[in-house]
Amino acid sequence: MQFDDDAQLDPSQVEDVRASGPQPGGGRGGCMLPIGGRGGGCLLLILAVAGMFLFGVFPSPFTGNESGHQGGGQQPSAPPGLSPTGNLAARCRTGADAEQSEDCRVVGTVNSIQSYWRQAFGERGRKTYTPAKTVLFSQAVNTACGTADSAVGPFYCPADRKVYLDLTFFNTLQRDFGAEGGPFAQAYVIAHEYGHHVQNLLGTMSRVGPKSRPGAGSPSVRLELQADCYAGVWAHNAVKTGFYREPFSQKDIDQALSAASAVGDDSIQRRTQGRVTPDAFTHGTSQQREKWFTVGYESGDPMRCDTFSGGI
Repeated sequence: MQFDDDAQLDPSQVEDVRASGPQPGGGRGGCMLPIGGRGGGCLLLILAVAGMFLFGVFPSPFTGNESGHQGGGQQPSAPPGLSPTGNLAARCRTGADAEQSEDCRVVGTVNSIQSYWRQAFGERGRKTYTPAKTVLFSQAVNTACGTADSAVGPFYCPADRKVYLDLTFFNTLQRDFGAEGGPFAQAYVIAHEYGHHVQNLLGTMSRVGPKSRPGAGSPSVRLELQADCYAGVWAHNAVKTGFYREPFSQKDIDQALSAASAVGDDSIQRRTQGRVTPDAFTHGTSQQREKWFTVGYESGDPMRCDTFSGGI
């Protein structure tokens, strides 16, 4: 995974609020992710206790706040006198910077992903692609979807159309869940979250209503697998965006597949509870996640990512 040294980065697409420290309060209090409205259940609490890390949409698609309605959260802000993107703007200017810094690599990855989707929307006669910012945070953050902490993992908030990312997630993914790790594992996760942004823009999220339940074959699982496929589509087309020197290697793709497998519902359930419970699936199995990333990567065509028709 090598950036073109001369590629011009746009750090304005990434906000860095880590200097602000944790962002407690301001959202809806208590557990944030009730499972299907069942009393006493809260996915966020389960994640925190079990040590699970997932990534997807926040709140969970089956809580009924996936269509962009305003939640109770407030936007995080940097300390007085500090521009959230000021430091990134000074450090992340070219692809050469992305080769030297993880922060700048995130900027370059986000730039490439959004460049691809802007082109794809135009080529297919879709409405204009609306860029979404990525917010780098530490420990906890306020969003228009509510307050979230790092236990949620990377996520997309439809209400403010932003991707939220605590970079420590990738260490945990590798250390605790057996993922291979590496720069392209990170790129895959970011591309997955922007897949959710594409779904939001296209209205696909409206298929996942407030009464949707988790489970194998559920709308929630299909939404997540489509985001995996969209990540693969970007990977296929990434070199065309001008940010990368050459197509990704098989080693890069293996890093993505390893990350996808590590966060499969069945893999996480085996690690945390010793058994697999398909009725509780929200993201798909390891095999499904690898499959749909591969479908996107091999085809390079977002039209091949229809996970809502037929089997998955």
